[in-house]
Amino acid sequence: MSLQTVSRVINRETGVRPKMIARVQAAIDRLGYVPSIAAQRMRGSRSYLIVALNDRERTIADWQARQGTDWIDQMLLGSMLTCAEHGYRMIVELVDTHSDHVVRELMAAIAALQPDGVLLTPPHSENPLIIRLLEAQHISFARIGSVHEGAGFALTMDDERAARLATEHLLELGHQRIGFIAGPTDYALSDWRVTGWREAMATAGLDVEGLLARGDFGYASGRAAAIALFDTADPPTSIIASNDQMALATLETCRERGIAIPDDLSLVSFDNTPIVRFTHPPLTAIDQPIAEVAARAVELIIADITGAAVPEQPIVIPAKLVLRQSTARCQSASEANEPLIEY
Repeated sequence: MSLQTVSRVINRETGVRPKMIARVQAAIDRLGYVPSIAAQRMRGSRSYLIVALNDRERTIADWQARQGTDWIDQMLLGSMLTCAEHGYRMIVELVDTHSDHVVRELMAAIAALQPDGVLLTPPHSENPLIIRLLEAQHISFARIGSVHEGAGFALTMDDERAARLATEHLLELGHQRIGFIAGPTDYALSDWRVTGWREAMATAGLDVEGLLARGDFGYASGRAAAIALFDTADPPTSIIASNDQMALATLETCRERGIAIPDDLSLVSFDNTPIVRFTHPPLTAIDQPIAEVAARAVELIIADITGAAVPEQPIVIPAKLVLRQSTARCQSASEANEPLIEY
């Protein structure tokens, strides 16, 4: 076999027969050969690097508070493994999307790393400054948590549908006063989830007045939102929290007030991070396929870089509802012998 053939197999280029690919791969495995990214960069225009941009302020705050960053862990699980399969490497850069210097920070990262592609996570995936900059630099990029048309690959976990799933589950249990703790407005997905909740409630013919509170995805804001809902004249019999930290804050607030879960209040969370499986009771949660979405985003970027065909946008990888012990039949509905709402 020629050196050119071996090079094509290593770089996953087309024009090599399957039987020859198998022979070359067998030799690579036998010798334990690992391609040198430095050498690849020297002989071509590619860097074989993909950069993931994550929100600096929130990420650092979570790290410093040691509250866990499962979203980032799952994103890295999907993206790093997929990069490695294709001979690429993943690097994470933290950029503050609220900063006046976001363009300067991003340009500095691009100049230093010269990435072949960029993976944008919320809220960067909806930031027009970042999107325009990457488009002007002719860098392939994917936008996780985005459905808007335009440059880059849009991928979504269908947050509206996920919120509808959670709401419909509670409706089926006889709940009519379903509270919703939303995330911050600078995350587009926060309002998508509110929309899904509103739509499910409207379909059931139920009013949502006084049932919406908003946090910032942090524990303290979740506690304040839960208190605001509990202190209304007609408090909810169930609550959906837009992430696990706000759900945990709601759980603790219930303990302080003597509200039993799920007997007095049913509680549903988003994220499904490991901790919600070990609370008392374990929380019913929307499980977001973050690793799968990140892996798909990397595949799209690499396909674009290599000139392969890509599917229509947006790419939808739906979330699912995981049932646990924090949701139960509404006691007021049971006492009134009300029928369950069916769909």
